[in-house]
Amino acid sequence: MPNKRFQNALNVKEQKTPPIWFMRQAGRYHTHYQDLKKKHTFENLCKTPELAAEVALGPVKEFDFDLAILFSDILFILEGLGMDLVFDPGPILKEKLNESNYKKYQNVENAINFLEFQAKALQITRNKLSDDKSLIGFVGGPWTILRYALGKNRNINLNEDIFINEYLEKVLIPLLKKNITLQIKAGAEVVMILDSGLDDINTLNLEIYLKNFLSELATNSCKNIGYYAKGLSNENYLKLCKLDFAGFGCDNSINLKNLLKNNHNKFFQGNFDQNNLLLNLNDFKKELNDFCNNFISLSPKQRAGWICGLGHGINKDTNEEHVHIFIETIRKTFI
Repeated sequence: MPNKRFQNALNVKEQKTPPIWFMRQAGRYHTHYQDLKKKHTFENLCKTPELAAEVALGPVKEFDFDLAILFSDILFILEGLGMDLVFDPGPILKEKLNESNYKKYQNVENAINFLEFQAKALQITRNKLSDDKSLIGFVGGPWTILRYALGKNRNINLNEDIFINEYLEKVLIPLLKKNITLQIKAGAEVVMILDSGLDDINTLNLEIYLKNFLSELATNSCKNIGYYAKGLSNENYLKLCKLDFAGFGCDNSINLKNLLKNNHNKFFQGNFDQNNLLLNLNDFKKELNDFCNNFISLSPKQRAGWICGLGHGINKDTNEEHVHIFIETIRKTFI
């Protein structure tokens, strides 16, 4: 059966010990990944299902995370739409989306067929994963994908940019829905929508984005879709939490303790500052102790729905021993 702690968190059931997973837990900080990367390109690791599964399983075996995460990238969706994507080492689009070319990149069916490697990777990962571990998938948030497609220097005004609204409505949102369904059918218990590029979104854009686009992804999400946002104020984050997602991930700027205290039916994932893992051992342990004390003051009932993790992706320079210490400390503290 899936991981009991994770299932309890999804169902907002009272428990003493939270499940733990890190964004990018299968990545560059980990020796297991580094060894595979010596033999394979990043694209091959993602697009070869057997290799993607091997990457995903590595940190679960090494650190005993409660769940594995699909190993992929949020921008493959753009490659599926026909945009020329390369990694050198980070993602590069040879042509940016604009008002003149956007109709070239609208074939949703071609894109979802292209993404079939994600389904196969999830199936293989699930087959090899221990029965007491869970499995989740992810897609990029529409705003974050759009920012990459347009180029980060292009200003966006959802109140005036007709072609951008059209592209979101007719291409990105329908394709993300299909991508989420593909991953759930392949064995993902939850699919997280990762929107880490919201730092520059203004109030008007955010209101339109929530009302016209994110609400479409949240509709009838049941327990299958979570949403992570980075870069929002606490005030704007509370607006986001009104959407009908099963739960939310949040960065370390958000007061997660207060969210949990007032929570009734959502899961919340986060939010230890990932930069604290880069500190020397004593300072790291102090920050971790403060983090634990902040949440131990809540009763198990008040902590219901908490999935312990980081505020964002784990840094590539993180000491692996600090990951071991983090997980061991959380499980010894909340018992």
